[in-house]
Amino acid sequence: MKAFVVHGPGEAGVAEVAEPEPGVGEVVVEVERAGVCGTDVEFFTGEMEYLAEGHARYPMRLGHEWCGTVVRAGEGVHPAWVGRRAVGDTMLGCGRCRRCRGGRQHTCADREEVGIRGGRAGALAERVAVPVTSLHELPSGLDGPLGALVEPGGNAVRAARAAAGERVLVLGPGTIGLLTALFTRAAGAEVHLVGTTPASLEFARSLGFPATAGLPEPPFDAVVDATNDPASPARALELVEPGGRLVCIGLAGTPSRLDARSLVFKDVTAVGILSASPGLADAVEAYARGDVDPRPLVAATVGLDGVAAVLAGERPPGALAGPKILVDPHRG
Repeated sequence: MKAFVVHGPGEAGVAEVAEPEPGVGEVVVEVERAGVCGTDVEFFTGEMEYLAEGHARYPMRLGHEWCGTVVRAGEGVHPAWVGRRAVGDTMLGCGRCRRCRGGRQHTCADREEVGIRGGRAGALAERVAVPVTSLHELPSGLDGPLGALVEPGGNAVRAARAAAGERVLVLGPGTIGLLTALFTRAAGAEVHLVGTTPASLEFARSLGFPATAGLPEPPFDAVVDATNDPASPARALELVEPGGRLVCIGLAGTPSRLDARSLVFKDVTAVGILSASPGLADAVEAYARGDVDPRPLVAATVGLDGVAAVLAGERPPGALAGPKILVDPHRG
């Protein structure tokens, strides 16, 4: 089958690889759509910390945001799964440790991450093998783009839930920031966005959000940092109301520093969001109900042969204004 393979920093392309074989408790999924994420970009450039830490190594098959149809079932999997459309959890814990037993497999020290960590092949391919326990079945009304946006949506659900309050500020109008804003608005909050580029701010305004390069008038009961700016968490702490909530879902390439005295004196609750795992089911339900429609975020859909250019920062010809690029692995 065809898959997108990264061989080293800036070295990637479509390759013929062996068909995946489902292990015990696994299924093979025909990938319908996959998303390109900032994490994928970091592996393409070589900047991803997992490479330095030894959690990942080249060659890599990326792709952790996906949906598709189960086409094969391995030993121990009920055959009724074959033919079902599903999305899958990225985080695959060991299943034995205290964290996994407590329902926090996404924090397991020995976890694999689909398309990211531990050599687990990702979904930028025609087919992918994953544990059946990682699957969430998709309702019939959820199309490919919605399915591929469940994983980032799960992250955003958790950030929106953590950002409780009547008035919320989101720093960073990228995919995760916009999804967080959509889920937070759906929960009834007044949401403002702050960004740096005119195009991203204009797009956020097209979704009905107040969005500026400067700071809107406070107060803010919660501030969400959805940027990759190492100075942003400290700025968010400065902006949030005393007794409010600071939510960190963005990751910078270098350490972010903030003054813990401000955290204490302002009586602020700080929350970190690592993964979509605890939010996947809620994202599926919200999309199915129509509470949140993330499809306007999709700028273009490319084939596997277009992924390298996207990772290198190029916009596909004819791309719309949204920040998200999807991949159809079966597109010629």
